[in-house]
Amino acid sequence: MNENLPKLLLVDDDMQLAAMLHEFLELQGFAVDSVGDGETALEKIDEAPPDLLILDVMLPGINGFDVLKKLRKTHDLPVIMLTARGEEADRILGLMGGADDYLPKPFNPLELAVRIRAVLKRSLTAGSADRETELVFGPFNMDLKKREVFVNGQRITLTAAEIHVLEQLMRHPGEVMSRAKLTELALNRPIEAYDRSIDTLVSKLRRKISEAGIAGTCIRGLRGHGYVLDEYEAGSD
Repeated sequence: MNENLPKLLLVDDDMQLAAMLHEFLELQGFAVDSVGDGETALEKIDEAPPDLLILDVMLPGINGFDVLKKLRKTHDLPVIMLTARGEEADRILGLMGGADDYLPKPFNPLELAVRIRAVLKRSLTAGSADRETELVFGPFNMDLKKREVFVNGQRITLTAAEIHVLEQLMRHPGEVMSRAKLTELALNRPIEAYDRSIDTLVSKLRRKISEAGIAGTCIRGLRGHGYVLDEYEAGSD
């Protein structure tokens, strides 16, 4: 196996689908390992974390949401969730739990490969040495190399997708950014019909900012337009 290839871990109990995806993704230039249940996946990740996890929701034993919940306690690796029938509730639960992207079944394997490359590209770009090392706006400080966010000096724990959304808002303070533009810049893909990914991620950001003692309304929503990161009194609530 080429050690330089991006390493993927596929978790799906549909052995026929898993075998097909395994072969297809290897032909696409990825090193792929696959397992059929969440417990085995968590053990493998603890031993040697992959570059990206592809996680089905419906699994024997603990389901995909519970796997993601356990994973996020110790690992921040990128996760793409596979959701049955593309149900909106599954999408929201996945994003709320810390997934970086989701893909509804059935799907075209080529689309999965595109999503994988997009998420990996965000991850690699985030750590690129030729970018500035820090973003500062009001009480927010973002370490772009370590991908850490501080509010008034207090570190807050964000998922990769949440950090990407906040980064774009911090890069355009006071500017109203449409949901489509945020999806393109933060998630590196075009917005889809009925796509509420950005709304879900902003909701999570607001909650975590509020828990750090800052008014979550600093990320202001304008109905029909998008979101804006406003100047405000630090510590206001």
